[in-house]
Amino acid sequence: MSRPVLSSHVLDTSTGRPAAGLFVELYKNKDSSWTLWHSSMTTSDGRIQFPFSNDSMAAGTYKLMFKVGDYYKMHDKETIYPFVEITFNTKDGEHYHIPLLLSPYGYTTYRGS
Repeated sequence: MSRPVLSSHVLDTSTGRPAAGLFVELYKNKDSSWTLWHSSMTTSDGRIQFPFSNDSMAAGTYKLMFKVGDYYKMHDKETIYPFVEITFNTKDGEHYHIPLLLSPYGYTTYRGS
């Protein structure tokens, strides 16, 4: 099986554990409007591998929306963020890994490998 074009990994730094069961939506920007393209939930190890190949995920601008408020509500914790959006550009033929380090009052992201 070939490597997915897009993947993510979410760690809850407030617990030091993967953010399992976090709902994530992927949007694609086309003609200055966002279209929901895929939705998924993180696995028990906080990961998502989106089911797209280089042929099906063309270069463009995409957005991941992490439903942080719902995740923390499920764990009886408050958060200032109802969701976290990460917008990024892609090129044809490349892999994109978008990690999210998350806590109820802060987050960090970067381009992973």
